Amino acid sequence: MLDLDAVGWGVTAIAVLLTGISKSSLGGAMGGLAVPFMAIWLSPRDALAVVLPILIAMDLAGMRAWRGKADWRELKHLVPASVVGIALASLLFGLMSDLFIKAGLGIIAVAFAADRLIRRSHPVTEPRALSRPWAWLCGGAAGVTSTFAHAGGPPLIIYLLGRGLPRQVFVATSVYFFTAINLAKVPFFVGLELFSRETLLMSAMYLPLVPVGVWIGTRLLALISERVFFYIATSMLGLSGLKLLWDVVTAA
Repeated sequence: MLDLDAVGWGVTAIAVLLTGISKSSLGGAMGGLAVPFMAIWLSPRDALAVVLPILIAMDLAGMRAWRGKADWRELKHLVPASVVGIALASLLFGLMSDLFIKAGLGIIAVAFAADRLIRRSHPVTEPRALSRPWAWLCGGAAGVTSTFAHAGGPPLIIYLLGRGLPRQVFVATSVYFFTAINLAKVPFFVGLELFSRETLLMSAMYLPLVPVGVWIGTRLLALISERVFFYIATSMLGLSGLKLLWDVVTAA
């Protein structure tokens, strides 16, 4: 697994950096970027295991930046629902082949990119009142998609956009939410035997990119618009998903 070629190491490193940039400025909206790229070179299970410790490190760094600004009324509904989703996805995970998981990752990546592009074109402007069933549905869906691809962003963003939260509260709530569910995934990943010496070593090799991504994120967004970054990262995510789906089609 550690014998990636130079292109593999370079592309996945860029994906990790972009994830760190997203965590430091967009509340993890592009948190699903690293896994689809890694899954092009690695087993999907190995890619999930490698990325999780990196995401946790990013989340903990984000919590320091957004301390005291999250909306706990939202989190107390979203987080428990996501844990239920994680448990359900973990039960299904062990029954699926690598090819099936790769197809799922590709679909999630393409759907994620399409969802973000559509919602950026048609933003929600009328906030909805807090709906517990809707919060549980979105939180549970985020737990499922996060387990399969570390891509819990779309369901969460759909929910938070509808709530009409201020930008800082929106980002802070996202950061705290992903911190909670990524930590919650650890025992499930251990139970699924996803972690190995190789995956942990590979995670450690990428960890130095975490502070770099956060540092770049805080400065890069001062030079370019959020819109430009959004379209670059979303396009890369969509293309990686299409590549995974192409691999599935050619292998079938």
